[in-house]
Amino acid sequence: MEEAQRELLLRNRLRLVKELQVEPLWDLMLARELFTRDMIEDIQDGGLPVSQMTSGTLRHSPQSWADQTAGTRRDQARQLVTDLQTRGRCALPIFISCLEDTGQWALATLLRESNATQQLVPVDLKPIEIVKSREPTNTYGKLPKRPLAPGSHTSKKEDPGAAYLDPEQGAVGPTQTRSRNNTGMAGQVYPLNSDPCGYCLIINNVDFHPSSGLSVRTGSNIDCEKMQKRFQALHFAVEVEWNLSAKAMGAALHQLAERDHSALDCCVVIILSHGCQASHIQFPGAIYGTDGTSISVERIVNIFSGSRSPSLGGKPKLFFIQACGGGFVSWRDKKSGSWYIETLDRVLEEWAHNEDLLSILLMVSNAVSAKGTYKQIPGCFNFLRKRFFFKTK
Repeated sequence: MEEAQRELLLRNRLRLVKELQVEPLWDLMLARELFTRDMIEDIQDGGLPVSQMTSGTLRHSPQSWADQTAGTRRDQARQLVTDLQTRGRCALPIFISCLEDTGQWALATLLRESNATQQLVPVDLKPIEIVKSREPTNTYGKLPKRPLAPGSHTSKKEDPGAAYLDPEQGAVGPTQTRSRNNTGMAGQVYPLNSDPCGYCLIINNVDFHPSSGLSVRTGSNIDCEKMQKRFQALHFAVEVEWNLSAKAMGAALHQLAERDHSALDCCVVIILSHGCQASHIQFPGAIYGTDGTSISVERIVNIFSGSRSPSLGGKPKLFFIQACGGGFVSWRDKKSGSWYIETLDRVLEEWAHNEDLLSILLMVSNAVSAKGTYKQIPGCFNFLRKRFFFKTK
């Protein structure tokens, strides 16, 4: 563990010892290899000296050896914080994920946001949403109707497979078609045979509790309506949840993951909210609930893992998140919604019938990054093993 992370644990030691509920953590920490079984048993002893422990012979009592020798909850919490400092650099993010999985949101948020602050160059980590004004509403122009011929609008030195971008129009189209009609793609495309294709959950956080210090997300309802109509047109069963706390967001996502998806081919989650930086192993960022508490993107994605949602195993799970990453700009217009969602909606309308998801996301990134004086580039990460084409007919 890095020195800054050790200092973070020491700085919050008193609160951790006071509030940490250790009992539900044991199995998770063992399964995630944060500690070995022997280490956990030592922590359960609570650091008691040998003189305070019973001898190796178990007393005639219904209590187990562990029950007889274990320290109090506070002793165990204190020893856990101490031993955690001896683990590797990924120990703190793993511990935070264990806190989230056991519903200890306040402690998870405290450690996650403090850790993110230490890892970054000092900046204001509160969400920054700059409202666009005095700019024509129709600045995107008309998206290309069909793929351009390979090599068109490029020189010999340019990559013929790169995306074509017209900054004046803010429109994008691929220079080489990756159509679903291409031959030789059997087995390389996720099947979408069911109708509906799957569930699409939209979480739209607009109004935040005054104590959170987070502003009203005016214009987010426009984004929500666009996504609702778009994914209904793409043959998804769309459900919308409004103004959820971090705990309620977690509950709604768990409920979705635990449904039976056996007869469905896909699952989509769309979250519209404020965001912030967060420590992570794979997936960066965190999303604020209306109470000002955040839930990490990594936690959101892991809710839908194969072990927790077996009927979604091997099926594509798509996450679209409109939120600033903490100290970064996410443009949102009061009348037309966010640049990202508006562009995503337009590109899906023009290209979903022909292009795969990754090509579509590249078009969206190029179009959004070309907009305005201050630049915004949507982030994207995926673990898709095949091409994904939306169902449009």
